[in-house]
Amino acid sequence: MTDPDPHVLAPGLAPTPFTATEIRAGCPEGRVSVVRHPDGLVAIRFAEGDEEGAWIEDTPLDEEGRPAGEVERERSTWLELQEHAAFPVEHTTIDRVELLGPLQQRRCLRYTVRRGTRPWCSGSPSTCPGCRSGWTAARAGRRGRRLKC
Repeated sequence: MTDPDPHVLAPGLAPTPFTATEIRAGCPEGRVSVVRHPDGLVAIRFAEGDEEGAWIEDTPLDEEGRPAGEVERERSTWLELQEHAAFPVEHTTIDRVELLGPLQQRRCLRYTVRRGTRPWCSGSPSTCPGCRSGWTAARAGRRGRRLKC
């Protein structure tokens, strides 16, 4: 009998790009990612971590990268962070691709998830637990970038 794949969280779910253990190792205290949301830039900081999870601080930024609002602080477990990438296997296609980001081209796993008639895509650099290179949602035949590291 083989050990279960830690990337598969439950029957019927596609494998996630990283396990909770890999996310923990890749997101040490002090790690900061700056992402662009529809509402603007946000710095996501892993403030304090332990075996179970981390306190994560989200800080809105202005276009020059300066703090521009209240810091939101929330605790998440490593498993909860892994669950963010768990989608029904029958609606999910996973491809290995090269995506060009703001700093370089990276090998990524691209998840395409069909929910109703709209596909949703997310790319995770294959060497960067907790990172997303971006996601897009398609509406009425148009594609638009919604989040970008």
